[in-house]
Amino acid sequence: MSRQNGISIEDILKLDVMKSCNLIAGFRGVRNTASRVNIMADPDILEWTTEGEFLLTTAYSFHKDNIDEQKELIRNCASKKLAGIGIKVIPYLEELDTKVLDLANDLSLPIIDIHQSIPLSDIMTVIFKEIFNKQASLLSRIEKIHESLMDAMLEGSGLRDLTKIVQENVKNPVILHLNYSNEIIECSKCTEDSTYNELLKEVYEFYDCNNSKNKLKKLTEDRVLIGDKYVKRMIMPIVIREQIYGHLFTWSTNMPLGGFDLSIIESVSATIALFILQELSVKEVEIRYRSEYFEDLISIDLKRKKKALDRSRFFNLQLDNHYVIEVMSFKHKDENKDDDMSLEYMQDYMNPMVAIIEEIMVYLNFKGIVSTKANGIQILIGFNGDIQISHRLEEFNTKIMESILNKYDNIDIKIGIGRIYKGLENVDKSFQDAVRTVRIGKVITDKDVVSFDQLGIFKILSQDLLQDELEDFYNSTLKSLVDYDEKRSTELVRTLDEYFKNNGNLTRISEKLFTHYNTVLYRINRICEITDMDLSNPSHRLNLEIALKIKELLGK
Repeated sequence: MSRQNGISIEDILKLDVMKSCNLIAGFRGVRNTASRVNIMADPDILEWTTEGEFLLTTAYSFHKDNIDEQKELIRNCASKKLAGIGIKVIPYLEELDTKVLDLANDLSLPIIDIHQSIPLSDIMTVIFKEIFNKQASLLSRIEKIHESLMDAMLEGSGLRDLTKIVQENVKNPVILHLNYSNEIIECSKCTEDSTYNELLKEVYEFYDCNNSKNKLKKLTEDRVLIGDKYVKRMIMPIVIREQIYGHLFTWSTNMPLGGFDLSIIESVSATIALFILQELSVKEVEIRYRSEYFEDLISIDLKRKKKALDRSRFFNLQLDNHYVIEVMSFKHKDENKDDDMSLEYMQDYMNPMVAIIEEIMVYLNFKGIVSTKANGIQILIGFNGDIQISHRLEEFNTKIMESILNKYDNIDIKIGIGRIYKGLENVDKSFQDAVRTVRIGKVITDKDVVSFDQLGIFKILSQDLLQDELEDFYNSTLKSLVDYDEKRSTELVRTLDEYFKNNGNLTRISEKLFTHYNTVLYRINRICEITDMDLSNPSHRLNLEIALKIKELLGK
């Protein structure tokens, strides 16, 4: 619902000019806000009306016997979300038909019977004056609030002070939830503990993965049950660079919420966005500084590396400790997008992720730095010794996956862990291990977290200098089988893969492939003929099994 600043139908009825007028239908809409007044000179006027208008007319154009036409007018007014209608019934009709009044009641559209002695222009003039005075007053109050917000920003006040400004003006409980840090800032003055707990529960339920409202980048207004009564709830997203960084919640538990309150919430949400953007900018500079240091530390340029080692004390890194590097990469869950997430797309994800990782490091008392590069994150962790490091890293990575995937459910994360080396000067080796691990891990396993030691034979096969040798080995062993499958649309390579996965058990292979035993036996014989290898020969078996691994590694 759009914001409407004006006066209510209830206030209109209290005006002196309306003393002889009566509300005859739509009583539930008596608090509708009228922001403008219009006069209906002909039935087509509804084409030019806008939400929140109070429409004045006479029953002159009403056909006494055409009740359906009158009902259609009421429906159209309700669909246009008019605040209400003032109709001068007499002398044109004795009264409006009960069917028309019943429909207005059902639609909560107020109908005021205008006394025949009152000119519509007088009513229009007085209402416009009241609306103008009300809006001028609101603008004055909003300006003061804006000044309070600017003063708070200039004085370096935090988000709690900004949230308090909202609470003091809307006179209702307010809760600010920050998505990127999972922080809750509440200002619930004069709110009972039981009520506050209900409000807090509502905030957490709002972020349920099945609730699509938390993805909306516009105001959400609804009614919720708090205690034993339904109250209005406003939720304003904090949007920065097309990403939602939090939400500002308020409930009408103490006072009604209207257009003025929405204006306050809009102003404060914009100020909060500026505050967060400032924090993010500072954070980006810090991350960039650490990333540049990290690049120097792993550089093959000895001067850059020495420069980084000399600056290690600024990052609380000890030269003689044991170190390990982890590399994180990301992939879209949306199959229609590219596998590698673009730098532009990831920019709004990376810094909040870095903040999450740093919080976990502090919680686990880890020493190190977190940096970013392209669309990945690198984590350098230092230890006093190499005892039980693996166990601590497992706990660390479990918490990372839980925290990040709970926040970002549209991406897949892979973590590659390098080997542990003694001395800060050797972290480049751990980095190279981690890069190879995360790259190869995507190919050989479904695990999200893979350590270099888990690569098995791929620790050897993944050496860059072996690239040409791997190609030659693949071409001389398995390529002929792959080409045969491509030309004839057969599944000999898949059958060979299942052969090794099931230790040559033909019965199990046939079950896995949903293929007859004799068909599998025929395929095995064809594999031997095409590759010119004998699967009963241990050396030939080993060569074909390694060739399958190389095929995956080369992405054939």
